[in-house]
Amino acid sequence: MTGKPHIPPTDGRGAWKQTKETSRDHGATRSVCPICLRSVDARRVGQGDTTWLIKDCPEHGRFSAPIWRGAPDFEAWKRPKIPSAPRLSLTRRDKGCPHDCGLCEEHGQHTCTALLEVTARCNLACPVCFASAGGTDPAGDPDLARIGFWYERVMAASGPCNIQLSGGEPTVRDDLPEIVALGRERGFSFIQLNTNGLRLAQDAAYAQALRNAGLASVFLQFDAMDDETYRVLRGRPLLHRKLLAVERCLELGLGVVLVPTLAPGVNEQALGPIVEYALRMGSGVRGVHIQPMSRFGRFPGAPDGERITLPEIMRLLDAQTDGMLCAAHFEPPGCEHALCSFHATYVRTLDGKLKPLKTGGCCGPKTDPIPAEEGSRRAVARVAREWVAPKPLDTSPDNTASRAKGDFDLFLDQARSTFTVSAMAFQDAWTLDLERLQGCCIHVVSPDGRLVPFCAWNLTAADGTPLHRGRG
Repeated sequence: MTGKPHIPPTDGRGAWKQTKETSRDHGATRSVCPICLRSVDARRVGQGDTTWLIKDCPEHGRFSAPIWRGAPDFEAWKRPKIPSAPRLSLTRRDKGCPHDCGLCEEHGQHTCTALLEVTARCNLACPVCFASAGGTDPAGDPDLARIGFWYERVMAASGPCNIQLSGGEPTVRDDLPEIVALGRERGFSFIQLNTNGLRLAQDAAYAQALRNAGLASVFLQFDAMDDETYRVLRGRPLLHRKLLAVERCLELGLGVVLVPTLAPGVNEQALGPIVEYALRMGSGVRGVHIQPMSRFGRFPGAPDGERITLPEIMRLLDAQTDGMLCAAHFEPPGCEHALCSFHATYVRTLDGKLKPLKTGGCCGPKTDPIPAEEGSRRAVARVAREWVAPKPLDTSPDNTASRAKGDFDLFLDQARSTFTVSAMAFQDAWTLDLERLQGCCIHVVSPDGRLVPFCAWNLTAADGTPLHRGRG
């Protein structure tokens, strides 16, 4: 697959319209009106190779958006899951989902990753920022006491899940190493930094301090291997700084995950070169995590129909790697809702290629119902295992294991480290499906200490009005 995704018949605004093709009903759900954000009934409807989310607001009319295009089959991809409420619900149900997030007792999944937004400041002003981050005034940054309270609330509500420090751009804080250390002291063993990498590239002492404090992994914004893409998505050429950031992290033994935002008509062809670069940089680059662009934050407004769905990303990866990343390798998640993401785990071969590591998925065969708590527990362990840098091999003469192996076997151990490829389709006001939202395992910690599903926290109406962010 190359070029722009195929766009089915629409009404001229990217919306579904009835054709002579037979429609397939994939079930009812609830969503929101993208104009007023009120909760409305919705249905998933298949027509041709596309599944649409269609909903009607009594005030603003019908809205629709494509949520799945092509193989694998929409119904076949689904994975059964046995929901269960979080160990501690911090919000009572009043207005109904998604307006009472916190989590309420109707939420059916446990926290896999908790995001702590440690600043709203940023050293970029990306046109597609989901947080609308910016500014330079540190006065609004939460202090260490507040962040310590957040860690306590996450531990009480979810136990020792994975932590991602986010923002804004977290590295604008000089005390970020203290925040990492505080999280480790509070019992969180896997702490990841979500960053644009600019400060890591230029400040070796700062990067070293983060590593010394216990940072495990870097979730690095990485959209392409050319500067023009960064000009469009980030406002200026950044490739050189991105490459320096990767090199800095690898020197320090930090695991790196490359995270491209995939924008229609901008960088669909960037995936193959990104994977090639990741493999060339060695085992410290742990994987690629793709995020198709959604319409929220600084990029709201009515969609134009050019939305990239998960199946299309699978086929883009297949085509751009000559089948090394075959679409058939990818599996639905065992933690979040099946329609939210896909993943595959590989081992590196001696010739620099990838071989799929088939284990039945992180949470067992796709057909087996997964208890929500067990799926979350396994996902937490898998991410913490696969996104940290492999430990350096001890080849000293005193190492018994080293002496028992030849040089070739030691090289094989290092070369066959795992590499993950995954994608997550965030929901916006057009695609929000409350069934998916109630199965979310990635939760933002609100300023007052509630846990809010990522897509609900960042949800904005067509005019940019937020549902939750900035309101508590």
